[in-house]
Amino acid sequence: MMARAPGRSRRSSLSRTALAATLLAAFCGQALAASTDYLPPWNPPPAGGVSFAVPPVDAIADLHGDIVDPQLTVFFAGNQFMVVHDLIEAFKQAHPQYSRIYVETLPPGILAKQIETGSLVMGNLRIALQPDVFTDGKNAIEERQKQQGWFAETYDYARNPLAILVAKGNPKSIKGLADLGRPEVRVSMPNPQWEGIARQIEASYRKAGGEALDQQIMQAKVKDGSTFLTQIHHRQSPLRVLQGDSDAAPVWSTEAYFQQQILHRPVETVAIPAAQNAVATYTAASMKKAPHPEAARDFLAFMPAMRRPLTSMATPWRIKAMAVLRRRAWPATGPMAAARPPRGFRDWPACQPLICASSWMISLREPATTPA
Repeated sequence: MMARAPGRSRRSSLSRTALAATLLAAFCGQALAASTDYLPPWNPPPAGGVSFAVPPVDAIADLHGDIVDPQLTVFFAGNQFMVVHDLIEAFKQAHPQYSRIYVETLPPGILAKQIETGSLVMGNLRIALQPDVFTDGKNAIEERQKQQGWFAETYDYARNPLAILVAKGNPKSIKGLADLGRPEVRVSMPNPQWEGIARQIEASYRKAGGEALDQQIMQAKVKDGSTFLTQIHHRQSPLRVLQGDSDAAPVWSTEAYFQQQILHRPVETVAIPAAQNAVATYTAASMKKAPHPEAARDFLAFMPAMRRPLTSMATPWRIKAMAVLRRRAWPATGPMAAARPPRGFRDWPACQPLICASSWMISLREPATTPA
């Protein structure tokens, strides 16, 4: 047996080490690329079937569930996309007769257009479904009821304050809304044409800096390109901050919480003082022309049922939620403090942790109402 030359052995060992290092670097590079791939959808996909999504060319983020012959169709305000999976699963547990449920989480202005025109066209897909339940801000629901008379019954189910989403480390040192008027700060802002949150944010601009600040951000900076107007802010604004295209984005505080605390993305939240903030109330409404009126009634009735004490709805997922429901676990300061739950978790919605950490959890203790 021939003895291997020591130099050759060392060279072979070095080659193997270099190869291993190269493979490790390639693997780490792929892992890093995956960890910084922030493209939606951000919800877990439905079970069963062939899973195929290739963001950004083939990925549908805001259409959820079963589109073929649904037994319940819900048009949700887009910023509540993060609760859809858990909420619908909980509803199915409570009402197993509804196995096929379809949900859209597009901007309410687009959803309203879909109702008016009879269909939604997304890429090459045409969807001619009408909702059983429609949700939007309380004022918008009341205005639509006056103008179109669409709704049979309504329920105020959540409230949400504003916050500013910035990159981790807050590189532009954003301290408040006034800083968004600075020329060097790139702002991601909802388009008032489609998204009701824009009106709330503009009202906050005026509280923070008068008409001058609002005009600076919404006119001068739009004109020079340093304010970007989104078409679907609950997707575009977080993504623009994450990808470095915008420095700051006014969002609902639950959207910031979801990105930072649930998805653990490299972002931070800048609080907006109560005197400058706006708190939205969300309303769910059953449609007078609901294709499935009984399902609409059941879903609307399910909303207050979500707020029963854990002891009376002691399913495992509700027990798991107990720690989230404790008032002391809720932020005492910062942008979420305004939506802090009342004393005693028995007055707070019993819901899954994701729901409690997102916009569904900020419930109001108000009965359902019937529009005139």
